Amino acid sequence: MAVKLRLMRMGKKKQPTYRVVAADSRSPRDGRFIEIVGTYAPRGRSLAEPDAIVEIDNVKALKWLRQGATPTERVEKLLRKSGAWDEYRPAEAK
Repeated sequence: MAVKLRLMRMGKKKQPTYRVVAADSRSPRDGRFIEIVGTYAPRGRSLAEPDAIVEIDNVKALKWLRQGATPTERVEKLLRKSGAWDEYRPAEAK
């Protein structure tokens, strides 16, 4: 089974929030997933806080990356932002 770290859309119409999930690559975007790794709110929480919010559990993300899960392009950028990607890459180079 090929596992991917990818985004799952949540939220209301025109106000998206996403979950970063570990899911089987064959399952649909908003379908079945294995584990929730974090959240991503590209529009912020409200008008008072318009900056994008990235909350990723680095321990879970590293566990999946070390087991061979491949992240999508967007999730890889989010992992770089959270610092999980930097922890994963030096370990892989050894």
